[in-house]
Amino acid sequence: MELEGMRLLQGTLDLLVLNALKGGVSHGYAVASWIRNVTDDRLRIEDGALYTALHRMEKRGWLDAEWGVTDSNRRARFYRLTAAGRKQLRHDARIWVAYAEAVFAALQATQVVPAA
Repeated sequence: MELEGMRLLQGTLDLLVLNALKGGVSHGYAVASWIRNVTDDRLRIEDGALYTALHRMEKRGWLDAEWGVTDSNRRARFYRLTAAGRKQLRHDARIWVAYAEAVFAALQATQVVPAA
């Protein structure tokens, strides 16, 4: 199923990026590729949105970053979760799971709204 035109809900990008980085250090392109791959190409993150989110999370203390060289010999900024970032990931993941469960419950409901 293609999700063309679907926009990420507020806060979703941060959660996805934090989750992508829970396994270790990575650069932005690899984070975007991971998100695209694990969602079977249904979610594609625009570069501008991704790098804005990475910088915002670095300012909040959720990520540390340093310059390095990629496997393809390109200079890139590499990001890693901080302790605060791991805590934020746990917090946000709990909220999003509860939210998704509530939405699924509403979508699967057989009860209808009574007529007015």
